Amino acid sequence: MSAELSPLTLETETELPERQGPPLPQTTQETINTIVHYYRGEMGRMAGWRDRIDRTSNWAITVVAAMLSVSLSTPSSHHGVLLFAILLISLLLLIEARRYRFFDVYRARVRQLERGYFAQILAPEGMPSLKWSASIAKSLRKPAFLMSYREAVYRRLQRNYCWMYLILLLAWALKISSPKISSNGEPFGHVRSWADVTENAALGPLPGWTVMIGVALFYVLVLYASLHKEHHEGELAHGEVHV
Repeated sequence: MSAELSPLTLETETELPERQGPPLPQTTQETINTIVHYYRGEMGRMAGWRDRIDRTSNWAITVVAAMLSVSLSTPSSHHGVLLFAILLISLLLLIEARRYRFFDVYRARVRQLERGYFAQILAPEGMPSLKWSASIAKSLRKPAFLMSYREAVYRRLQRNYCWMYLILLLAWALKISSPKISSNGEPFGHVRSWADVTENAALGPLPGWTVMIGVALFYVLVLYASLHKEHHEGELAHGEVHV
């Protein structure tokens, strides 16, 4: 007859599998191999998110080029095409800012490894510090974004999108200040005053002055974000090599 197991024995046997896990590195060589493989993994994730960022930027450039071609190559095309292009690249900017926040997390881990470990191996400076490893361990235990969504929008706008917005603004100003073209190709309604420009800027039921004020307010925000400087910057946000 088998003896009954006590509650303590049952609890111990139940919790034992949960406490067991993969063995930790026991030697210096195993630790180095672990760090090297981890570095390669973080590099892969960082490169993957960087590729997503570049794809979004390429989409935005393609949209700008296509809309400029449609609007400026056809004299009778409406200036609303350029306003629609501004809306599209704004959407792409928001998508890219979200992707950039993920990229920034993995880039920070890679840079901490490079500065705290690999650089110290190649050219030691002072006493070795474990701050970099503690920072990475904290990020792995509880991942968190290093910048806000607004800061990510500002940074991507400063890097790429401010120039796209500027090109679209110049094209839109050229479009509303050019004379209208009739169906037979003859120009009419020559622009001789601000009243003519305002009339050309009309968009459906919206009067031209309303559209112009809306565009002006939007570009004031773009200008502010493009010139904005961050008070606290993340890991090598504006170093010699940055994205």
